[in-house]
Amino acid sequence: MDLSNALEIASSTDPGMVRSHNEDAVASDAAHGIAVLADGMGGYNAGEVASGMATTMIASELARALGRARPYEIDSKTDCPVAERLLREQVLSANASIYHAAQSQPQYAGMGTTLVTCLFYDNRVMVAHLGDSRLYRLRGEEFEQLTRDHSLLQEQIDSGLLTVEQAKTAQHKNLVTRALGIDLGIEPEIHEYPSKPGDIYLLCSDGLCDMVSDEDIGMALQALGTNLNLAAQQLVQMANDNGGRDNVSVILVRVLREYPAARGVMARFFAWLK
Repeated sequence: MDLSNALEIASSTDPGMVRSHNEDAVASDAAHGIAVLADGMGGYNAGEVASGMATTMIASELARALGRARPYEIDSKTDCPVAERLLREQVLSANASIYHAAQSQPQYAGMGTTLVTCLFYDNRVMVAHLGDSRLYRLRGEEFEQLTRDHSLLQEQIDSGLLTVEQAKTAQHKNLVTRALGIDLGIEPEIHEYPSKPGDIYLLCSDGLCDMVSDEDIGMALQALGTNLNLAAQQLVQMANDNGGRDNVSVILVRVLREYPAARGVMARFFAWLK
């Protein structure tokens, strides 16, 4: 099912004002309802290798898998939507590829990447994430963070060692507790949310949310949400205007209309057209 008439996607990525090169990577595919953002880490160019591998592999392999599967069906083995299985499989496959590249090539030793990826299908969005790259949603006037960081800072907030206000000035913001490519046994956190026409979803690296408050991000999206390309560029500019201490990347997805899955006779008709 082609979702390009139901979803509008824009993205922007920038090295920021301090870093010499960009270790973030983004990929999107409106037709298949896919958005992937990664923030790489590692010495030399290893971080950008890891993030580039993650976004390229997940976007392309997920699109290929969707050509053979119906994401809305319930998987008999997991009792969850097929979409969840497909997303997990592609994240784990990318994890293994990055891990083995890091193990076999000395210049890539220790490389890894955070990840946030969305799959839109049947008026829903399935999101998988690792690390502190985030997914937000603007629905009407409500701007909400949907993912929860896998970070030392978040663990300290959860345990009561730090307040949210204290966390804003903490020195260890970038210590993540989960990342792609570091461990073969890693599991992405996966959740599903219903989507509505008018929703705007923001995938971003920590280069945005470390430099710009959630309130200011939400206000910018409310003001510029009808022009996604301008909104994406403005968010990056806001991060750079506030110091741009890290690479900054965003993907914006706006739901234009409902996109229910084709079932029964219609599903067979679209399958025949392929």
